[in-house]
Amino acid sequence: MSDSPSNLAQHTTAASVTKPKLGFLGVGWIGRSRLEAITKQGLAEVAYVADPVPQNTEAAIQSAPAAVEVDSLDAILAQPELAGVVIATPSALHAEQSIQALQAGKSVFCQKPLGRTAAETRQVVAAARAANKLLGVDLSYRYIRAMQEVCRVVQSGELGTVYAVELVFHNAYGPDKPWFYDPKLSGGGCVVDLGVHLVDLALWSLNFPQVQSVTSALFSKGQPLTNPAEQVEDYATASIALASGAHVQLTCSWNLPAGQEAIIGATFYGTQGGVAFRNLNGSFYDFAAERYYGTRTERLSSPPDEWSGRAGAVWAERLAQGESYSEEAEEFVRVAEVLDKIYGRA
Repeated sequence: MSDSPSNLAQHTTAASVTKPKLGFLGVGWIGRSRLEAITKQGLAEVAYVADPVPQNTEAAIQSAPAAVEVDSLDAILAQPELAGVVIATPSALHAEQSIQALQAGKSVFCQKPLGRTAAETRQVVAAARAANKLLGVDLSYRYIRAMQEVCRVVQSGELGTVYAVELVFHNAYGPDKPWFYDPKLSGGGCVVDLGVHLVDLALWSLNFPQVQSVTSALFSKGQPLTNPAEQVEDYATASIALASGAHVQLTCSWNLPAGQEAIIGATFYGTQGGVAFRNLNGSFYDFAAERYYGTRTERLSSPPDEWSGRAGAVWAERLAQGESYSEEAEEFVRVAEVLDKIYGRA
């Protein structure tokens, strides 16, 4: 399994190697937080930034004073000394921009989703393989200490046979950008925005078993989604049957009256007990890991944990260590294939 808790541990400090020079395409709050996480650990040199909003580039350069502002991805890719590009743009642009950067000989770290569909995702992974360049996706929940502890327990075998997984991500708000609500631009609603993390966590923890079947129900404003070409879902539930015999139940939403800002969790049940990753007190940032023994709960991990930029920092360190294409990129395709099935596209 890629990026398991054991091998993530080695990515906690900057390597004593030449720092790669990076370009950042899109430096709104997500892109800027990834920039700051990478610079804070001294993992890479932020050489170029590009964003159509001047305030975003100004704020990014305050965090990376040596960076040069440019006006496009083409301008970033024209720099021969550049090792990689961090992409944090709207979802509709991810695949095309990632492929362009890879074909220009640059490694890529991209916000999720890598593609709006499995077909787009496959194209990006194929481009990374052809270019022999390191490809990373900001599946950030893998890198939370509590989730790494849950994954360790699942993979240790101490749960016995894992037969059920319950996944939930309710966001009491919704995205504030109009493009999120246009399926042509976003690829979908809460499933592609939030459910992608849940599917990834389940498959990653279980070592990417084969998916046997998927059934789902999608809703928009309380009614079954009838026109997915024009609407996106704000509530979804899916049942995923694995070839191992295990069953995965997923539920996610935007704007749900959940009584708190967020409900986020991944619980694994086995014949010898359970283990759960869950947010605390409605927080989007504070997470715990808990081991369940019948009616008894043992806390395995608690906040604080500064995790939000860790996925990008790990990618930057791997790049600094000279890593190139890795077959783990196929995992991005396998997650995207499940999302396609939830949407009825496969």
